[in-house]
Amino acid sequence: MVADRSLADGRVAVYRHPLIVRITHWVNALCLLLLLMSGLQILNAHPALDWGETSRFAHPLIVFGSGHGPAFPTWITLPGWQDLARGRRWHFFFAWVFVANGFIYAVYALASGRIRWTLLPSAAQLRHIGQSLIEHLRLRFPHGDEARQYNVLQKLLYLAVLFGLLPLMVLTGLTMSPGMDARLHVLTALFGGRQSARTVHFVTASALVLFFLIHILAVLAAGPLTEMRSIVTGWFVIKPDRKSS
Repeated sequence: MVADRSLADGRVAVYRHPLIVRITHWVNALCLLLLLMSGLQILNAHPALDWGETSRFAHPLIVFGSGHGPAFPTWITLPGWQDLARGRRWHFFFAWVFVANGFIYAVYALASGRIRWTLLPSAAQLRHIGQSLIEHLRLRFPHGDEARQYNVLQKLLYLAVLFGLLPLMVLTGLTMSPGMDARLHVLTALFGGRQSARTVHFVTASALVLFFLIHILAVLAAGPLTEMRSIVTGWFVIKPDRKSS
């Protein structure tokens, strides 16, 4: 365990993010960005969602765009012009990088006890979840010793993303692959068809985008310099408790 560092003005630097956590965090962020952009390229080729095994082109479940031009602007797609084949290649490549990166993080988190000691909320934290929610809505963040660990909302949200949204995104992506469908048709049956998996995949991606936006807003509200320093260097600076300052 790395010892804390005492800084000026009563501040303390705590080693919060080990190197492997920082590397997998940034690889994950890059992969999700490129997967989103290439995914929109793929969605532009058929800007509609459906349910079941096959598309009902006459009456889809959800339709994007007006039917005139691409549903999503080219500046947000990868590549930046209509090219379904190249978009799929980008998407599949970074999907496997994303899976490998997630596997590395999961093995480390389980082996090191990070999930148990860092991400699982305590009973006391769960009892005060309402108070934590109110504090966050007021943009009030922990200080002093309370800032040494993630708060209960952070822990629950990270657990939901790590063990809910991200695996669901991978499984639905595999279900949409014709090759994987032939080998693991049980996944197709689980989601009720390839088009159902495609719809769940889009909803999951949208939830991840929402998580990303909330994450960025929280970083900006809590102090972007401190938060960015911690995920780049590993050291999180704790300010003195306001009550004692």
